[in-house]
Amino acid sequence: MTRSGGTGRDGRSAGSATVGGVAASDDTGGPGPGRVTSPGGVGIATYDLGGDGPDLLLVHATGFCGGVLAPLAAGLVDRFHCWAVDLRFHGRSGRPAGPDFAWSGFASDVLAAVDGLGLDRPAGFGHSCGGASLLLAEERRPGTFRSLYCFEPVVFPGPPAAAPAHDNPLSAGARRRRETFPSRTDAFVNFSSKPPFGDLDPDAIAAYVEDGFEVVPGDEGGDGEMVRLRCRREDEAEVYAHGLTHDAFVGLGRVACPVTLACGADTDSFGPAFLEADAAQLRDASVEILPGLGHFGPLERPAEVAASVRRALGPVAGTPRS
Repeated sequence: MTRSGGTGRDGRSAGSATVGGVAASDDTGGPGPGRVTSPGGVGIATYDLGGDGPDLLLVHATGFCGGVLAPLAAGLVDRFHCWAVDLRFHGRSGRPAGPDFAWSGFASDVLAAVDGLGLDRPAGFGHSCGGASLLLAEERRPGTFRSLYCFEPVVFPGPPAAAPAHDNPLSAGARRRRETFPSRTDAFVNFSSKPPFGDLDPDAIAAYVEDGFEVVPGDEGGDGEMVRLRCRREDEAEVYAHGLTHDAFVGLGRVACPVTLACGADTDSFGPAFLEADAAQLRDASVEILPGLGHFGPLERPAEVAASVRRALGPVAGTPRS
């Protein structure tokens, strides 16, 4: 994973002040990521994952961060120039004032990354919340993307809910999440030993521990080794609570690019029936079911999902389908 911000398509450094901010510090010892500014002044971290070819922007699921998609990108860099982003509340990105947990903010972050990095009609890959974020961004500004691949996007059929669901099981689980570990090594061992993280690719777990945690400052009780979640558990819970309140489903007709909707055959989340309902609202959509995978498929077997992405997006992102 390239930890520097890289250079956008307009020749500007993705980590420079000319695209909205100075590169963030990195407690792992490497240079910080690139940084762009989303509307409202929210700093958004971006990552250049390398590669050759058309641009492909990768967007993570709730509670994760851009770095966990590096193993997936490894199977795509011979065909695409891969970029990743930390959505607000996640990874090295900031928190909006309020804070405001509306998922429309994630669409703003995606568009800020596209503009700040100077990407010209990139392809997009999104996992869960990341898939919904890409669809919301394309709905707001049709034609932004050449094509999209959304793995189990959080887009429930029907109108948005009138209010957040604060008592849903995912929010409750997030509030119980352990926030600190004595070291990154302890965190890695913990996550590797129990589901659902234990089912993930070891490189994805390592990336989560590296990019999803920060060293606790000494003035807050840290000893130089202790780490804590960058995505606060209360914030993660609120993101889940607002997952039914966005209007991505009712706006799917505005999506101007081809969309592949994928899920794992063993998912316990957004299965084929959900995807078929979403696909029926899109102008150009296909559904792919990947055998042997669950909701965390892109992090479980990234090489297999990368192969699916390659098939779906074709030799050149945006190539018309036959």
